Amino acid sequence: MKKENDCIKERKDYVICEKNGKKITVRDLQLEVLTVMDELHRVCVKNKIDYALIAGSALGAVNYKGFIPWDDDIDVCVKREDWDRFIEALKKDLGENFYFQCFETDKRFNTIAGPSMKIRKKNTFIEETNFLLKNRCKSGDGIFVDVIIYDHMSENRFIHVLNRTLIRIAMVFIVLLDNLHINPVPFKKFTQWLSKRYSMKNVNSSLAGQTISYPWTKLSHEPVFLAKDIYPFKLYDFEGRKFYSFNNIEKVLKEWYSPNCLKKWDGEKWVETLPVEKRKPKHTVDLNLHGSERIIEK
Repeated sequence: MKKENDCIKERKDYVICEKNGKKITVRDLQLEVLTVMDELHRVCVKNKIDYALIAGSALGAVNYKGFIPWDDDIDVCVKREDWDRFIEALKKDLGENFYFQCFETDKRFNTIAGPSMKIRKKNTFIEETNFLLKNRCKSGDGIFVDVIIYDHMSENRFIHVLNRTLIRIAMVFIVLLDNLHINPVPFKKFTQWLSKRYSMKNVNSSLAGQTISYPWTKLSHEPVFLAKDIYPFKLYDFEGRKFYSFNNIEKVLKEWYSPNCLKKWDGEKWVETLPVEKRKPKHTVDLNLHGSERIIEK
């Protein structure tokens, strides 16, 4: 009998790399990343800061009540209004086994490389799939949870596209200078200033989404949603815990990915709809879960 609250039970191991004859799987990485997420949740609850699982992490909460089996990271958002408080909370309360990187605390952080912040675990190492911008922060390359600012989005499409275009122009200079090993701080500051200014000018908008200083999404298919579907965040089951995500999570995910992204009932069980050939980890090149350096093959 179909149970509405059940999830996909079938799981498979996905190998990221093999070191000295030992396979390191996506599940191995997920269990370590989960310790970072537990710490983020603890700090946010203690300091009354709202956060939410987004992107594939939110999709995993719906379809699997946890990680998608081949998903090799966790993505989280924090509201613009809470961002400064969030940084101060991490400075004060983040556990000794973790550290974080963001532009506000380290000008080497690449503001358009992806997230607005990475919260990392000490004594681990990960090399990401990233051809344009490397991690320049000297504090480390530990496994991480990605955190991105969620902003107010303009209801005027022209204004939105104009601001996104300015960010993309700045991106060209950031990538060029960074690859010449010149820290493009003025351009980074510009992207930070413009994205914050844009959000604050649209504080009464009915739309919300990830900050425009993340320039990699297609303009034709951006994760911009009705604010009432995003907020207030709600608790959902995730790997035997409860983490926050979107208010109307299924509606947001269908708009983000496609109406076909959610689990389907085949008459006997819930099944995955993503084609088999697309089920693969995509963020990780190399990994060491028991040390802060790359493993050298014997």
